[in-house]
Amino acid sequence: MSRVLVVVKVVVLVDPRTFCGGATVVSWRVNNQEQLFVSKQAIFDGKRAIRGGIPVVFPQFGEWSTGPQHGFARICRWELKKPPERLPTGDVEAMFQLLDNEFTRSMWNYPFSLTYRLILREKELHFNISVYNPGAETLSFTFLLHTYFKVPDVRRCQITGMRGCTYIDKTREGALYQEHRDVVTVNEWTDRIYQNTPLEHIITNVVSGRKMRMQKYNLVDTVVWNPWVEKAKEIPDFGEEEFPNLVCVEAGHVSSPVILPPGTVFEASQILQVM
Repeated sequence: MSRVLVVVKVVVLVDPRTFCGGATVVSWRVNNQEQLFVSKQAIFDGKRAIRGGIPVVFPQFGEWSTGPQHGFARICRWELKKPPERLPTGDVEAMFQLLDNEFTRSMWNYPFSLTYRLILREKELHFNISVYNPGAETLSFTFLLHTYFKVPDVRRCQITGMRGCTYIDKTREGALYQEHRDVVTVNEWTDRIYQNTPLEHIITNVVSGRKMRMQKYNLVDTVVWNPWVEKAKEIPDFGEEEFPNLVCVEAGHVSSPVILPPGTVFEASQILQVM
């Protein structure tokens, strides 16, 4: 059996102990094939979100009156709590942490500790997330892993696990619908929040026509997004011809907020597996 080569890359800026771009994973290769989409026009200046990869959305999904869209986590500097280390199992593990600071408190005046542990296995990428509330007030926030999958043609992709789920259609002023299809396909501008989704989705026809399995825990919603032709033209850090080569399938807790009392922890996880 041939050995599978797996590589993951997280953006680093200046100080190797500090990760910017929200500790965004920008590359994940299996058998030397890239699994994640990053726009050719993505900007890596540490001041704005990276267009692609797997950014972390926290503490606000969507528009935010007191800060940038999708919150501050994806543009903050994160601390590398545990450098990449090979475990006895052969897996590779790293850990990142974001604490409240003057910048975050200017938008969201609460103490918090956001940690995620990244584990790289053969054909798998694991995210273990925890949010701790060390303060005296209850926290209310939303969270999402904004995963951009690279695909040859989004029109050929199929996403399982949505049948029977209610979804918020952001392309139709937030109207509520129910999904009746066994598989979801993308053939137009798509921006949907599927609610109370199952623990697993399969995405077909990703890189080399293969399948991608997404498994999630305590991330009750799944967002499906593609800007399509017209919306792609409106995104400044995105090539208008790039829309067929991505599908965003995003595990999150966004249709209702996480309520986190003082001294408690919110835990969640995501596993991506190339099949």
